[in-house]
Amino acid sequence: MKISLINHGCAKNLVDAELMLGILTKKGYQITLDETDAEVVIVNTCSFIHDAEKESVQSILQMIDEGKKVIVTGCLPQKHNEELKQAIPELAGMIGATNIKDIVEIIENIEKEKSYKSIIEKQPEYTYPEDIERQQITMGASSYIKIGEGCNYQCGYCIIPKLRGKYKSRPIENIVKEAKALANKGVNEIILIAQDTSSYGIDLYGKQALPELLKELNKIENLSWIRIMYAYPTQMTDELISAIANLEKVVKYVDIPLQHSHPRVLESMKRPVMDYKKLVEKIRKNIPGVSVRTSLIVGYPGETEEEFEHLYNFVKEVKFDRMGAFEYSREKGTYSDTLPKQISAKIKKQRRNKLMELQQKISLENNEKYINTTLKCIVEGYTDEGVIILRSEHDAPEIDGLVYATSKRQVVPGDIENVIINKVDEYDLFGEIKE
Repeated sequence: MKISLINHGCAKNLVDAELMLGILTKKGYQITLDETDAEVVIVNTCSFIHDAEKESVQSILQMIDEGKKVIVTGCLPQKHNEELKQAIPELAGMIGATNIKDIVEIIENIEKEKSYKSIIEKQPEYTYPEDIERQQITMGASSYIKIGEGCNYQCGYCIIPKLRGKYKSRPIENIVKEAKALANKGVNEIILIAQDTSSYGIDLYGKQALPELLKELNKIENLSWIRIMYAYPTQMTDELISAIANLEKVVKYVDIPLQHSHPRVLESMKRPVMDYKKLVEKIRKNIPGVSVRTSLIVGYPGETEEEFEHLYNFVKEVKFDRMGAFEYSREKGTYSDTLPKQISAKIKKQRRNKLMELQQKISLENNEKYINTTLKCIVEGYTDEGVIILRSEHDAPEIDGLVYATSKRQVVPGDIENVIINKVDEYDLFGEIKE
């Protein structure tokens, strides 16, 4: 029986998908990356916002139309268990967001030609299968490592804690072991992910252990870059800032989703109400050459024109190096779903566009400072025209900009090269590789 997998959603989901394939490989199942060649297709779904759900459902229906036995995994079955089965009765099986190891039981059930089976915990609790080697779907210069799962915060717009349970960190030695194995396979950059990386270790060690983890990872010889994603504002401790600043392999890049700037909106979002301008200043002062990325939400229920202006001016003053703005998405089961004064789709769109237009100008200004400088960049690949695609340490894969360069010599994906920047646009840089 050949099994294929289609993955939707975030990098954390990608790791879960690769773990499921690892579990099935260990059990002797045949995996194919071509779903047309498979009898069983696992669709690993995202349920963070409505659009992500729609995309996941389209994949499920397409595979059923093609006559595949479809197993649905991830956040969608965790959120819509019974409704999903009623809406799509042809499903062969489902497992919840934290039931990775149960994929084998569902496959065995299909092999025995038994009827539909689902395994979904009412109270999700994620346990990382430490004995499993991931079967990587994407193998390049960079690889994600999940250092924890679940979340202890209760942000007003977010369904994740209900779908993934409480925060659970992995032991330092297990993460280091995985990082070494990836480096031995040729991975040059590891990207640490969790719902909130900065809370890593509190449940296991009684204190924030991310600085300690970074110190251990920094010792891995054949690794060049270590990147941290998704830090939480109150957890940007002096110790963590110092670790990022002083460990040479930790890239000078801080991804800290702030979501808003106005105290009333932050309070309604159940987010920390603090002076974010001061926080960003502190990060910039203590980590020379740092690039700060954030994510913001516009159109949260009750957001007034004045509160949006507050956010606009905040962005104008802080001048984030990288920024994403998202329209608030109403999700059942969240606190914000019950709030009055929901904002119209038209206003949300206008606000997002206004914020992103401002950010484009800021981004262009930020990029212009790189002209005639040399940046260390990781080689990603080539365009069809033979231009080399790279990424600087100030850019995370798939969400930030790229560097396009020419070279008089051959370069290999995964290598770190020095690029002289001679041209920029709003998001990307252009240059040539030093000889």
